[in-house]
Parts: sequence; structure tokens; C-alpha cells
Amino acid sequence: MRQVCWWALGDALSRRYHDEEWGRPVHDERTLFEMLCLEGAQAGLSWQTILRKRDHYRRAFANFDARRVARFDARRIAALLRDAGIVRNRLKIESAIGNARAFLAVQAEFGSFDRYLWGFVGGRPLLNLPARRTDVPARTELSDRLSRDLKRRGFRFVGSTIVYAYLQAVGVVNDHWRQCFRAPRRRAARAAARSASGNAAARSGRTP
Repeated sequence: MRQVCWWALGDALSRRYHDEEWGRPVHDERTLFEMLCLEGAQAGLSWQTILRKRDHYRRAFANFDARRVARFDARRIAALLRDAGIVRNRLKIESAIGNARAFLAVQAEFGSFDRYLWGFVGGRPLLNLPARRTDVPARTELSDRLSRDLKRRGFRFVGSTIVYAYLQAVGVVNDHWRQCFRAPRRRAARAAARSASGNAAARSGRTP
């Protein structure tokens, strides 16, 4: 039987998300925005709750088209607050709309949100290969830096813990257990770590 990360053992939906998405590098703009919204919606709740609502979120939030979400008005917000298929929290709903506008501003400045985000790691994922559950942090220096920069740009629900979960979700950080069948090979992890270290030295500590 394949070994998987501990959190994927709860139900079939979590297992499918783990096997097919979690930790895989994402460069698609729509998906990057979707996961940012969903991680913010998850705050204070279980990820399984959000996964169960994910399809409905896509319908309610225009398939996470940032340009369309950025145009949501008070009437649309009122409708979302009545929608039992999503988390009916005004602050979270309004933050998704505000984040869409901030997302578009980042795209305009950097050419894409992908370029902005992956610039924090020199374009290569960080492969950690944790051995135990306790080896996976809730936040890191990287998530602290990204969180601060996102807040400076007007994003909300982007505290460091939420941001670290986001980095895991879109594969900027790969935290699959080393025993997990989805974990990268150790040789690849060592090569990526050396490359990331070299890129960091070349940038002399600069971020986008």
C-alpha cells in the first residue's frame, strides 16, 4: 500500500487533493488566485471543509477569474452572504474581492503573479522531505517575508501561517513526507536545495 502524508488519510477528497495537487508547482494565474482565496477562506476551519465547498466556490466566484471578482459590488456581496455553499463570512468575502484587485496590481507590475511569487525562491521549489509531522513548520522566514509584502500590497487574510499553507498548496514549498509516494527523490531535493542556495546568494538577499 502506498504511504501518504498523515493529513491525507481522513477522506477520499483529501486523498485525491494530496495525490493530484498538493505540493505540485503551480504557474497558472487562475489557480494561483483560486488557492489564495481558498486558503484565506480556510482560516479557522478545516481544509476538508473548504475542499467540500470548492466546486461551489468556483461557481460563486466566477471560476476565480480575478478580473471578474475584482468587479464584484455590494449587491454581489449580499448574494454571497446568502449562499450556503461557501463560508458566509463578510470579512472573508470582501477580502477575496480586495485580493483580486491587489492580484491584478501585482500582475501589472511584474507581468504575472507567477513571476512575483516564484521570484521569492528563485523560480525553484523548496524541497524539504520532512521525516515526521513535527518537522513541518506552521510558518517560516519565507512565509513571514511574503506575508509582509502581500500585506504591504493590500492583500488581506495573508498572515504568515496562511501564506505557508498557500506555499505548500501551490508547490513553492514541497512538504511531502520523505516516506510518501509523492515525495521528490532525495537526489532531486539536494540538487534543488543547492540551486536555491546559489540563487539566494546571487540575489544578495533581494526579493521581488
